[in-house]
Amino acid sequence: MFALARAVVARWWEQAYGWERETVWPRRLHLVAGGDAGGDLEWWRIVGRDAVVFPEVVAVADALLDPGMAELVWADSGAGRPRALPADGLFCRRLGERVGRPWLGPLVATDHGGPLIAWMGGVIRRRRGVGGPPGYDNDPWWLRQEHQAATMAGRLRVLGKEKKAPGSGTMWRAAVPVEQRAQIGSLVDGAQEQLIQLRGAQAGSSADVAQRLLRILGHSADLIEKALQHTVVAAVNAGVPPQDVARWAKLPPGPLADALKAYQGAGD
Repeated sequence: MFALARAVVARWWEQAYGWERETVWPRRLHLVAGGDAGGDLEWWRIVGRDAVVFPEVVAVADALLDPGMAELVWADSGAGRPRALPADGLFCRRLGERVGRPWLGPLVATDHGGPLIAWMGGVIRRRRGVGGPPGYDNDPWWLRQEHQAATMAGRLRVLGKEKKAPGSGTMWRAAVPVEQRAQIGSLVDGAQEQLIQLRGAQAGSSADVAQRLLRILGHSADLIEKALQHTVVAAVNAGVPPQDVARWAKLPPGPLADALKAYQGAGD
């Protein structure tokens, strides 16, 4: 349970760069660094993470153990009438309040590929009595390997490699910022998590089943489309030739394909 809470908060830590309203963690990090992380901010973000986020890890663990919070997840899922988890759901809103950040709810509710949404999916599937996809444990407390918090040693190794060959494009992880990689993974995992909710959904009246299927399938398609767009941008920025990106993505005529053509033309 504590490992899951730690993974949830560690993921937030990676995303916090883009949280304009986050003021607690930067202040704590500078204190841990002796007053000012200065030019070694990235290094301090790695070595100081666990100390800085510990209060939030405890708060998240307490929230996940609260049966009342699990009931909010069930309500957000539509209970007996499955639906896509909403961005303004009661569970994520309450979780944000419990970690002292009332504004956080919609941000974590749309982080579809993270350990928190995976836990919510496990809670929902258990209540509905349906299983997960092959290779997935239906225990909400089971932490997938890809969701485990990165170790300090591993992050320091990556940082060292990035400093040796910044933006070289030789390795995806060195050329694509961690925030972009996380967003792509979140969108792909989110589409998968949404599709899992369709297990057992083809029961009921034609109108009810069609509504459930089409809404969740449409939401999954939107997530995949966004993942495609983010991957295209990341690949081009990493130095992959735009014509290759367009061919691999099988882009139909449209704004994204036109943007790639313009990008390619500018480099001719």
